This record gives sequence, C-alpha cells and structure tokens, in this order.
Amino acid sequence: MKKTLLAGMAAASLLTGGAIVPALATTGESTPVQQSLDGLVRDEEFPAALATTGIGDQARSYVAGTAELGGRTPPPLDGRVRAGSNTKAFVSVVVLQLVAEGKVGLDAPIEEHLPGLVRGEGVDGRQITVRQLLQHTSGVPNYTAYLGVGDLGELRDRYLQPRELLDIALAHPASFPPGERWEYSNTNYVLAGLLIERVTGRPVSEQVTDRVIRPIGLRDTYWPGIGDRTVQGPHPRGYAATADGRVVDATEVDPGWAWAAGALISTNGDLNQFYRALLDGKLLPAEQLAQMRTTVPADLADGTEYGLGLSKTPLSCGGEYWGHGGDIFGYETRGGVTDDGRSAGVAVTALPGTFGEDDAEQNLRAVHAAVDTALCEGR
Repeated sequence: MKKTLLAGMAAASLLTGGAIVPALATTGESTPVQQSLDGLVRDEEFPAALATTGIGDQARSYVAGTAELGGRTPPPLDGRVRAGSNTKAFVSVVVLQLVAEGKVGLDAPIEEHLPGLVRGEGVDGRQITVRQLLQHTSGVPNYTAYLGVGDLGELRDRYLQPRELLDIALAHPASFPPGERWEYSNTNYVLAGLLIERVTGRPVSEQVTDRVIRPIGLRDTYWPGIGDRTVQGPHPRGYAATADGRVVDATEVDPGWAWAAGALISTNGDLNQFYRALLDGKLLPAEQLAQMRTTVPADLADGTEYGLGLSKTPLSCGGEYWGHGGDIFGYETRGGVTDDGRSAGVAVTALPGTFGEDDAEQNLRAVHAAVDTALCEGR
C-alpha cells in the first residue's frame, strides 16, 4: 500500500536483458486461490506468490513461481517472509495489554512515559495520546519519508537505533495537529516500542515474544536479533529495486531501521493464527479488543479503515476482514481473518512496481484481489 512501511519505494526498471518471468510452479490444483497466485506470477511478474487459507484451525497452503529468480525450485509451502508492518499489530497488542494491566492510559499523553522526548516543530508529547500513536492520528512525521528507503544499497547493511529513527522524524515539522486527521507514520510505532520498553523495563522484542508469539504457539514468527540480516528457516528469496534501476536479491538486509514498525519475520499461516487468536479474545480483554477494533477512515486502498494497529477491509462478497499487511524490502504481505473464522494470507516476493514502476498500482490491486478471492471462496 502507498501508506505501508515502505510507501512508494517499489519503483524500478526491468532486470538487465528484459523482464524475467519465472517458470510457473504451482501446487498442482486449479482452485480459485491457486489461479490467483498463478496470475500474480504470470501477469504481475512477482517471482513467487504464497498463500495460506483456513477455516478455524484447518489450514491449506499454496505456492506459485520460484523460490529464487533463475531457478526452478518452487517456494516452500508457507515459507517465512519479512512481515513488515504486520509488526504493528503485535506491538499494539502489547501496549493494550499494558493498558488492561493499568500501567498505561490509552488516552493519556505519551509524555507521561517518555517525558521530554517527543518535541519538535508542532510536535509536543504533552498533546499526543497513546491512542493517537496506535491509530496514526498523532501528526508525528514519518521517519521513513526521510530515510532513503528507496535505496536498498543505503540501508542493506546499516544499523539504526530507535532513538536515531525518532531524531530523523523530529527534525521535520508535524504533519498536522494531534487528532485532526489520519496519516500513516511509522514513527508512531517507534514511540510505541519505546513506551513498552520504558514501562516494562525490557526490550520490545522480548515483550512481543513473551506476551504474544509464545502464548499462542507461533512457531515460525520471530523478531530478528540485533545485526541479524538473514531470514531463518525455509523461505523464498525476496527482490527489490536499487536507486539505479536494477533489481537485486534483497533477502538479507538489516531490519533494525524498521524496528517496532516492521521488523518481524513470519509466515502466512502464523499471521492467520495471530489474527484469529486476537479476534477470538485470546490476547486481549474484551474492552481493549473493542478499542482496537474501533476504526477511523484511512487513506488506504479498497475502503480500508484503521483501528489501533488493526485494519478493517471490505470484501466483495460482503462483510470485511481484519488484519494489517506489510511492505518491506523484498516482500509484501496482505491478509487477515473474518469474524466467522475464515482466514487468508498472501505473500509475494517483491514490492508492487519492482519490475516496472507504472505497474505498481495494478500489482497491488492484484494482491488484494487474491486475498479477497481466498476469503470469499472460503465461505
């Protein structure tokens, strides 16, 4: 999405020598979900597409394309990918757990926990609430807009500490007064991560692991350690554009610059399980879950609205699904769950527009359509 973690990053020309469309590898069935994935590879030129769908605890995985450009090995079923901004939903859950424990006030100013830290031109932590951070209505400028996220070479091996990310943001004026409107800003979740660390006295990565990942049994989800540039476990390679128009392997990159806004690695299956557990009330008390699901209009595709680290997207067959989605070097993920227990996650191994800037919007809509197909077929 244009407002996700790497908004507007996926501008690129074709690989030297022309477009490379990988040999089509599929799971061998002509289902609507498989056909959608085949189309993402064949028509949209994503190197690989992966999906996991389910009803309740029953899950099924699909793949198309190749695990690596130039190869013929299919992607691993339900392989691990960088989950990008899905991280925000995990971080928001931890903040709301702290609210339920009486340690954080949802409508209290962030100043109460980070005194004197949130200051800039038009930015004042005494006027910005925790809710506004989680819902992207704070007006705090987005650090990724100034970080050079369109240049893989600039960030592949660069480690940035959270306070550096905040300093980059606060060197710029506020986008608007707090609460005036909605605008996606990754800085909001850097502040949410700092809030968690200040209140608990522990790393946000540990808190997400101990409070969310382990309790619901997510086996393929983890927060990379400092300096870990790899994707551990079975995974397809991810690809991104460089500033000079080349498309390169972007699987290995330091995710420190994404931190609490987008560092997690996961699978479609685990993300489905997380959102299902969340909606089933296994992670939050009813009051905090209701707050998380209270949405405002958002400048996102397909009529999506935004709650507290959780989005609501309408389905073509009626109803809606809840999730988040993520964009980061090499990978895009979309999906979520419905209130009646259907789940679907789709991942592709390049951002929309990587193999042609003019195709970005079409690519993105095709990924959304694949999620819609999977959820509507699962009725």
